Amino acid sequence: MDSLAGMCLLLTLCRLDFSQGVNPFAMQQIPPDPCYDEKGAPRRCIPEFVNAAFGKDVQASSTCGKPATRHCDSSDPRRAHPASYLTDLNTAANMTCWRSETLHHSPQNVSLTLSLAKKFEVIYVSLQFCSPRPESAAVFKSMDYGKSWVPYQYYSSQCRKIYGKPNKATVTKQNEQEALCTDGHTDLYPLTGGLIAFSTLDGRPSAQDFDNSPVLQDWVTATDIRVIFSRPHHFRELGGRDHEDEDGGGSSSSYYYAVGEFQVGGRCKCNGHASRCVKDKEGKLVCDCKHNTEGPECDRCKPFHYDRPWQRATAREANECLACNCNLHARRCRFNMELYKLSGRKSGGVCLNCRHNTAGRHCHYCKEGFYRDVNKAITDRKACR
Repeated sequence: MDSLAGMCLLLTLCRLDFSQGVNPFAMQQIPPDPCYDEKGAPRRCIPEFVNAAFGKDVQASSTCGKPATRHCDSSDPRRAHPASYLTDLNTAANMTCWRSETLHHSPQNVSLTLSLAKKFEVIYVSLQFCSPRPESAAVFKSMDYGKSWVPYQYYSSQCRKIYGKPNKATVTKQNEQEALCTDGHTDLYPLTGGLIAFSTLDGRPSAQDFDNSPVLQDWVTATDIRVIFSRPHHFRELGGRDHEDEDGGGSSSSYYYAVGEFQVGGRCKCNGHASRCVKDKEGKLVCDCKHNTEGPECDRCKPFHYDRPWQRATAREANECLACNCNLHARRCRFNMELYKLSGRKSGGVCLNCRHNTAGRHCHYCKEGFYRDVNKAITDRKACR
């Protein structure tokens, strides 16, 4: 009876609320939209910082286990070291490691290619090694889904010899998109668990004024990351060297690369016009655009919102796209830069195909042969007779 009485009480409360125009189920607080302030005014919003590599596929040019060896067998889960281990959930107690095939000859290039499946603003790229760190390695990025690649960073104890780069260069405002080479990571110790960590903005002069630096905004943008290991460390003990030749011989000078974790820290690129990325109908990652913007990166204004040019949002200005003023007589408009400049950069929209016998840039007067009915507002369908 108690539960029945409780249900009756709940139903009575619901009837009371609905009778007063209140939906009790809607009384739960809807979280505020980060893209608008308390008064509903637009403001810059950005997606959360994530490891963009987590759970993504990595294409490795070399993976051990086919054919099976004493150390690695792709058909045995206990002895397999697939590329999927690079981006799975790793903990200190359970460090799963991808491992390349054994390297017997030079050149010993092995590449790892990660597709982020969307433009991201990358803040860092890091690799945690299960073998010793390579003697030489390079990080590249693509902004066009793998069609072309540009260097991000080089690592080597012989920068000039291996990559044709000085090992102590500085970045100036004139070369903020230049990849540097450093030998700072090439110590042999620790033998395992070493780290390569590249920060995209570290040492870049315009980093403090990122909002106003299209050069750096472009520099951190990537759809894909590729790491190429060029030379393993050659030494006689532990780590990336097999103690016995896997073909059955005695001692060996064969090596391999092994990585436990491949991370890409960054944010979904939405140009300050979205606070999150979502999957579209096709399962592709896209920005949940606000401020009357659209596109995978909120990189254009929605149709009919062309009264001023699209701009990235900044901390000072949301740069919301504004609707054209056509007095309800047109459904399409275009942007005109000359008119925008003449207006003091306030309005550049030009209405197209004015209806209801109206004409003009804003469909704000009557076309030839019609007169204005002063008793009706200009937005009225019968304002022109």
